[in-house]
Amino acid sequence: MHMTPTAESGRDRLRARLDAGPVICAEGYLFELERRGYVQAGAFVPEVVLDHPEEVSALHRQFVHAGSDVVEAFTYYGHREKLRVVGKDHLLEPLNRQALALAREVADAHGSLVAGNVCNTNIYHPTDREAQTQVRAMFAEQVAWAAEEGVDFVIGETFWHGAEALSALEVIREAGLPAVVTLAVHRAPVTREGWSIPEACRRLADAGADVVGLNCIRGPETMLPLLAEVTEAVDVPVAALPVPYRTHAEQPSFQSLRDPRAGRQPFPTALDPFTCTRHEIADFTRDAKALGVTYFGLCCGAAPHHVRGMAEALGRTPPASRYSEDMSKHAFLGDDPALAAQESGLGERL
Repeated sequence: MHMTPTAESGRDRLRARLDAGPVICAEGYLFELERRGYVQAGAFVPEVVLDHPEEVSALHRQFVHAGSDVVEAFTYYGHREKLRVVGKDHLLEPLNRQALALAREVADAHGSLVAGNVCNTNIYHPTDREAQTQVRAMFAEQVAWAAEEGVDFVIGETFWHGAEALSALEVIREAGLPAVVTLAVHRAPVTREGWSIPEACRRLADAGADVVGLNCIRGPETMLPLLAEVTEAVDVPVAALPVPYRTHAEQPSFQSLRDPRAGRQPFPTALDPFTCTRHEIADFTRDAKALGVTYFGLCCGAAPHHVRGMAEALGRTPPASRYSEDMSKHAFLGDDPALAAQESGLGERL
């Protein structure tokens, strides 16, 4: 077990990274490990942390290789309510501690920041005091384990109730840890209470969040306009972590996407036709940076090549850039003189 850091040690490390330039925090573990066959779609409980820890560690390493500055413990949906749904709440503490240890090991090996995580509980209700108490207790136990394992900061994410986000922030601050808190915006550009997104982010910033912003639900095209409003509304660093899907004005969330060729709802396991390319992610990154965003990442659906595209758009050359595309020697598309002996005109017949 690691020594609990002081609030300032973690805050100083996060601020130092932000002062040096944009921070990248790769997410997307839930969908990527589901695609690989280690998470069951539906409940989406991260049992893989205990069942196949080597796969979680491998994905941590791949995201760092692609350019992530942060290793985020895979405790998303690893809270008491989700584990209760699958009848495994007795595994709550082992799962959380294992996830934190796996993240710490990779972060230490690469000099990365390490982050704990809490998220939407799906039981929060603004008029149900008992539910609010349960939610706060769930945040408290996860944050306590993260503090004991020595994380640099805690991410609170995917909140569509602004008050639930504020509750998570309060718990994180009480534990003496820096907080990155992000909201998830569905079809309507407001929280479930009806707060505008700039107002909600301003409330979080005023309550002491070190970084505020948006994550999940919306893809690059439908998140970008909201980011313009957020960066104008707050004076703390702003985070942008969209899902890598082609949402648009008529279908602004990835749950609302519809495929006319398919006889089923695309979300959550048939979203493949809507996936953004690495180039689209790079374009989003440049546009968001121009708005003033300084904390970047991707959420559900992201893979390492998306993260590399983001890193390279920020002027980085992560280890994975050694293998970035170079079409000069491609048999059909290349123009390298070494290809001259091959059959000519291949590209024209593609």
